[in-house]
Amino acid sequence: MGTPDAGRQPKYQRIADALREAIHSGEYGPGDRLPGENDLMTTHDVARMTARQALGVLQNEGIAESRKGAGVFVRSFHPLRRRGIQRLSRSQWGEGRSIWAADTDDRTLVVDQLKVTEEEAPERIASVLGLEPGDALCVRSRRFVLDSKPILVARSYLPASLVAGSAITEEDTGPGGTYARLAELGYKPVHFREEIRCRMPSLDEATQLGLAMGTPVILICRTAFADEGRAVEVNEMTLDSASYILEYDFDA
Repeated sequence: MGTPDAGRQPKYQRIADALREAIHSGEYGPGDRLPGENDLMTTHDVARMTARQALGVLQNEGIAESRKGAGVFVRSFHPLRRRGIQRLSRSQWGEGRSIWAADTDDRTLVVDQLKVTEEEAPERIASVLGLEPGDALCVRSRRFVLDSKPILVARSYLPASLVAGSAITEEDTGPGGTYARLAELGYKPVHFREEIRCRMPSLDEATQLGLAMGTPVILICRTAFADEGRAVEVNEMTLDSASYILEYDFDA
């Protein structure tokens, strides 16, 4: 029996619901082509715009993806489960492992568009790191690509005076990454804070992440603190929302 509001749903939403159910039931599997606009127009007796909106709903949800000239297909990319607490454990970076190892298992992760620069601190970053606006920052920019799919772009900000001469200023920070190098400098991270927001992407973000029109992004701003509450890094991350499941597992 349908829900009381089912009859009042827009036609495109009812079509999208039917397609979603067909995907979840296995009628259409990962990589399968979904019925096209012409097929949906005939089957459901609707206008082309309605059929297009229905397919757009699934694309915006990250369930389907459009391939130019070929149609709309069930997305074959499996979302990454980001284990927010385990990945930042000292047992990860403290033993020379990448914090990404807690998330990716055996999947292929590539870091590209890597750039390390020195920039003046904007006020929002300076205030967190205890600097003055305009003070020098070491800025690490990079994009993460999982199974050939861009999933995240990130910019890390660290006081230039704190990391000068260390591997943090190089493209390859070495085993354990930035946090292991901070520990060697005497600024071992002992506490992290993450703030999470969602919004629609900018044009540049959509291009870098290869996002379909209408796909939102997740913004995570992580601050790493050393002893005595000193903030030593601010990392601003932009995630493809359709590529992630955010998991936080902790005791009561």
